[in-house]
Amino acid sequence: MPTLTLETRIDAPLSTCFDLARNIDIHCDSANGTSERAVGGVTSGLIGMDDEVTFEAVHFGIRQRLTVQVVKFDPPHVFVDTMIRGAFQSMSHVHEFRPDGTGTIMRDTFTWISPLGPLGKRADHLFLIAYMKAFLKKRNSHLKQVAEGRDLR
Repeated sequence: MPTLTLETRIDAPLSTCFDLARNIDIHCDSANGTSERAVGGVTSGLIGMDDEVTFEAVHFGIRQRLTVQVVKFDPPHVFVDTMIRGAFQSMSHVHEFRPDGTGTIMRDTFTWISPLGPLGKRADHLFLIAYMKAFLKKRNSHLKQVAEGRDLR
């Protein structure tokens, strides 16, 4: 079961970072290379406890849908979303936030189990771990730029 952990320092208040990380519109903007969009559940704005969202995107040339539900919600410190439908056998994304001087440390812990047993494990090591890490880094970079008020045009 692969687990990725990324920490991003953001020069913005804790509550700002927390809200941006659970903002569906910001998430879709950060994934522009995959044509990601929210197509079910909460499709815009902020998600909260028990909310579901279905994302549709193109990964590896294949249009896919992933539905997640927020299963833990403790603002502005942590929220957790888990997959309830999608390509993975299982998936969990823990979003944690802690103050750091005048800014915030955002920590993502992303864990999944790929389908297809040994074949899925091989795919993880051949390309999926690197792909998911790059996807999360791009998302976090976008979120950081928005939180710090940088012009994204």
